[in-house]
Amino acid sequence: MTGPQEGRIPSGRFRELGPVNWVLAKLAARTVRAPEMHLFTTLGQHRLLFLAWSIYSGRVLRGRLPAVDTELVILRVAHVRACEYELQHHRRMAAKQGLNADLQAAIFAWPERLDRVEARLTVRQQALLAATDEFIKDRTVTDATWQQLAEHLDRRQLIEFCLLASQYDGLAATMAALDIPLDNPR
Repeated sequence: MTGPQEGRIPSGRFRELGPVNWVLAKLAARTVRAPEMHLFTTLGQHRLLFLAWSIYSGRVLRGRLPAVDTELVILRVAHVRACEYELQHHRRMAAKQGLNADLQAAIFAWPERLDRVEARLTVRQQALLAATDEFIKDRTVTDATWQQLAEHLDRRQLIEFCLLASQYDGLAATMAALDIPLDNPR
């Protein structure tokens, strides 16, 4: 890691971001109640790619999957990839969707402590967790897990699940490679 508040690519300012990305970065920082949203001030330096990524990312985040399912998948990806940046942002978002601290602990403990968390997680949630783990670890989902997931999601949601898991897995890898600092360091 480079420094306490410095990534491999320093945060861009107005000149590097341009007016549109600068405004987006400022609005995002305000939304997350942080002085700066380092993800946006870093990626925003690639102006057009950032805009396209922002639209895609926003669409995947607010797609056809119920928001509670989306946040469950994102939390699991962030946990498996040890991406504190994603966890820091999405713990609060997940809580707003009904994934309280107890359920979040179950998501993080699953499946190692299945006997203790099984009662807190629905069959649907466990299917999403199993599919997420397989998808990000093996880059595919077994037929058995796919069948379990397909009992809960329609075709479009199944496609969206794959895009969501890969989006946040790729984002975790990008943030690790760029060493993007936390917006709210502890």
